[in-house]
Amino acid sequence: MNTPAFRSAVFRDIAVPDFADVQIVVLPEGAPTDPAGWATAIFSFRSAPWPVRLLLGIRALLVPLIGVPRSGSGGFQVGEVSGDEALIAVDDRHLDFRAGVGVDRDARLVRVTTAVRYNGWRGRLYFVPVGLLHGPVTRAMMTRASRRFTER
Repeated sequence: MNTPAFRSAVFRDIAVPDFADVQIVVLPEGAPTDPAGWATAIFSFRSAPWPVRLLLGIRALLVPLIGVPRSGSGGFQVGEVSGDEALIAVDDRHLDFRAGVGVDRDARLVRVTTAVRYNGWRGRLYFVPVGLLHGPVTRAMMTRASRRFTER
């Protein structure tokens, strides 16, 4: 049995995060192993279950009330790929966000490592509900992307 290795570029940029999380799913048989492809699939609007899409709509209505800008359409795009990990980086006035999507071919695992740094009270306030839902939402998006890859 192969032992999964854990390292992520998210901690290069945010060495001491205010929030960190790792979600893992099994790499399905026959699924691609390109980390950028997985990152794109996981963070696509299509991978968001309908309750998440609803929450994103509510978010877009509420965040301006605390001075946080609404997300643009290209908010979660892969910025770099290094080895077995694709990195998504979004810096904003209220927080800095990193997501590393790694594919461990030997251990047959896909992981999303998240690190967040708050930039003041707006980031802290914004992340109260987001932090509670982050793990289950990320896992649901990973599972949905995984299903889409196996249905092809």
